[in-house]
Amino acid sequence: MQKQLRQLRQFRHDVSISAFIAGLLAVLISYAGPLVIVFQAAKLSGLSTQMTSSWIWAISIGSGLTGLILSWRLKVPVITAWSTPGAALLIGLLPHTPYPQAIGAYLASALVIVIIGFSGAFDRVMERMPKGIAAALLAGILLRFGMEVFSSISINPILVLVMIGAYIAVKRASPRYAIAGVMIVGIVAAMLADKTHISEVTLDLVTPIFVIPEWSWTAVLNMGLPLAIVSLTGQFVPGMAVMRASGYKVRAKEIITTTGIASFLLAPFGSHGVNLAAITAAICTGKEANEDPAKRYVAGIFCGLIYILIGLFGGAIALLFSALPKELIATLAGLALIGAITSGIVGMVADEGHRDASVITFLATASGMHFLGMGSAFWGLGIGCLAYFILHKNWSSSKKSPQEIA
Repeated sequence: MQKQLRQLRQFRHDVSISAFIAGLLAVLISYAGPLVIVFQAAKLSGLSTQMTSSWIWAISIGSGLTGLILSWRLKVPVITAWSTPGAALLIGLLPHTPYPQAIGAYLASALVIVIIGFSGAFDRVMERMPKGIAAALLAGILLRFGMEVFSSISINPILVLVMIGAYIAVKRASPRYAIAGVMIVGIVAAMLADKTHISEVTLDLVTPIFVIPEWSWTAVLNMGLPLAIVSLTGQFVPGMAVMRASGYKVRAKEIITTTGIASFLLAPFGSHGVNLAAITAAICTGKEANEDPAKRYVAGIFCGLIYILIGLFGGAIALLFSALPKELIATLAGLALIGAITSGIVGMVADEGHRDASVITFLATASGMHFLGMGSAFWGLGIGCLAYFILHKNWSSSKKSPQEIA
């Protein structure tokens, strides 16, 4: 009991406005972007409004509880979210699969992830990854978000330029509150320009719907296993790379196991998977959340609390976030990730011994390629590691020459 009280006092001491803003921004970006994929998959599958709301409830509660618990226990900013590549996978698969069988596939996917997490195999893979390649993976994933700040100027020049100007001005005056200032300026500017649709949003508590799963080997092989693979390669690998690049050496075992268990328990309510976040994690692991890395875990706790609040109201608050202009969200994300992009690029070029393989990783990841159903993060890591292996393996024959034998 005394330990918990000390932790609570420490938390109150570590709380900061910048950490709250980082957590809020991470949630804002999640709901204004990746949630659209969930809505699209639900619409194509003919799910009712109640089923869709239950799905959003499940992934929100799962993301909130796991992020909150892990950030509190590990004292690092662990940001969890639903599987974005998994949701994209479901767009093509879910319409052709009976929903109860899809729920059974979700359970199988979660069980695979729990087994892999508990075995510790993922940690052994991450420990062998060169630092330069991990940094290049991070920079490649985030680069397009930085570029979208400036591509958004052609769509909404006044809003974006005002936000960029506000960022530079506040960054000069008070770097810690630069993103908070930009968010306030952006929302006020959007409201003055009548670019929001907040009046269309209504708040209603969600009643989650339990679906009895049905077992189907076809659904497990076609949906469950691919769902586990894309979550591990598309979420956990870049997510851990973000944390390692930010200086956090936490093991993946507890994170993967905890999120896998949460995914298993929430699958009957529609959750297709909860896992480690990558893009939004970079917002909470950087100095924008707090200059002191030891206090950034507060951003993860705030992020978890906000996810839980949204989960209680299903898609209502998510619709509130989506009511904001897309250019505002894109600009906020890009400006908030400048520090993380910089760290990734510096880490990529600083590792001189592996620079070529790191640059290959960066270019392939930043390309946005999709091939054989896998995204650019998977291929960037795979091609980069293959290049590293070929460039640095000692290919000299281990056999002795005839002169040595004589």
